[in-house]
Amino acid sequence: MDWQQLHLQCAKQDVELAETLLLESGALSISLEDAGDQPLFEPLPGQSPLWDEVILTGLFSADNAQDIEALAQTIAVEVNASRVWTTALADTDWEREWMSHYVPIECTNNLWIVPKWMTPPNPDAINIMMDPGLAFGTGYHATTRLCLDWLTDQDLKDKVVIDYGCGSGILGIAALLLGAKQVYSVDIDPQAVLATKQNAERNQVNDQLEAFLPDDFAEAFSSGRIAQADIITANILAKPLMDLAPYLATLIKPAGGIVLAGLISEQLEDVKQAYSPWFNLDGHHSYEKQDDAHWHRLSGTLTVSPK
Repeated sequence: MDWQQLHLQCAKQDVELAETLLLESGALSISLEDAGDQPLFEPLPGQSPLWDEVILTGLFSADNAQDIEALAQTIAVEVNASRVWTTALADTDWEREWMSHYVPIECTNNLWIVPKWMTPPNPDAINIMMDPGLAFGTGYHATTRLCLDWLTDQDLKDKVVIDYGCGSGILGIAALLLGAKQVYSVDIDPQAVLATKQNAERNQVNDQLEAFLPDDFAEAFSSGRIAQADIITANILAKPLMDLAPYLATLIKPAGGIVLAGLISEQLEDVKQAYSPWFNLDGHHSYEKQDDAHWHRLSGTLTVSPK
């Protein structure tokens, strides 16, 4: 069965109306994408930020192509669309089409990230088997790679690691496969906590990894069940990283190591300033452009323990 796609470009304030009109007209699905070159960073749960200019694509059965053409012009007027066009879409095996976009990734120091349905290219390497569809942190984004590269350069043998903002759990799983003895993973998104547990089991490290929502983790830490970590990883966003600085300082041993990522160039000095009362963030590394953004990581050690 073939399909017909109706594409509309409109301002973000008209997106909700456009979605409603497409659904009422029989659209089987609707996708949104950036009409320009405006980056959106990972939102907090419950947030749905949009680009200023959005392209909506409604998917329809191709049985009534002429009706779709007429519908396109009608909706375009209703939502003040700046562009409208239609395209044909051949049928395919959509599950396999999605899977085809993922390939194994070779990181530094013999660490690989392998989609769960694939055979590792190098069975003798340290292979992280991941489900790319559950939560942020598949290894394909520069911020994750920056943290993974940092981890492979650390002596993790018998270390305790806290991964704050764990997403898929990839950083904590990598730490365990690289020699850490225990990982505590924390995320505000229940889906991320679930994904971390599932990926830990997939990589046979679930006995050494616990995943928490923040309140549950805070309770376990304050009760003494969780001790201070040797290393903290936090691949989030600049604003929550700055807000977390005094709290993360309480979670780490004196001279413990920390790596922060999810940062663009304009945010580096603000993050350094937020951490300066407790940490010496003298390590800095960046990746070249990915999605037209320069991504950075900061790393260092705890120099002043909170009183």
